[in-house]
Amino acid sequence: MRETVFIGFGSNVGDRLDFCDRAVTLLSLLPHSQVSGVSLLYETEPVNDHAQPGDGWFLNGVVQLETDITPRSLLTVLREIERSLGRDEDNRSGPRTLDLDILFYGRRIIDEPDLVVPHPRLHQRRFVLMPLSELDPLFVHPTLKKTINQLLAEAGKQSEVRLLFPQPSTRYGSRPACSPPPGS
Repeated sequence: MRETVFIGFGSNVGDRLDFCDRAVTLLSLLPHSQVSGVSLLYETEPVNDHAQPGDGWFLNGVVQLETDITPRSLLTVLREIERSLGRDEDNRSGPRTLDLDILFYGRRIIDEPDLVVPHPRLHQRRFVLMPLSELDPLFVHPTLKKTINQLLAEAGKQSEVRLLFPQPSTRYGSRPACSPPPGS
């Protein structure tokens, strides 16, 4: 049975836009899955809560995926995508070419040593809540029992998060490009 999964993505090293674009493209190619939404991109000040991500600002966004890949298999695939795009496995909390996190897997609650869903800190992170609120503002957090919009209203202003401008045109087709295509 297909579940709706939200995957956060971010990059603060190298060509951030290209890494984010490739991540979404690779997610759209997953078997037994379909990308049903991609948020706009946000520029985010690095947060030093559990990590030392460096000084480079992140590009962040969220993908909404309909999938029947199991949570564990999905985590394996996300780690493989990170590795293929140059993620430093030995310093996972440092600056990163790409970071992929399962934010929600339907309404499931998973608490395993290396897989916790919903993501344990997402309710404190505007750079996750803002793109989530674009995709599904009324989605209810399965343990906190609040909508994404309620969580966003409570999150405060702990780090700077701003919409990337101008938004790049994309190849996913799930959101309008900023300008009409050539020849239209």
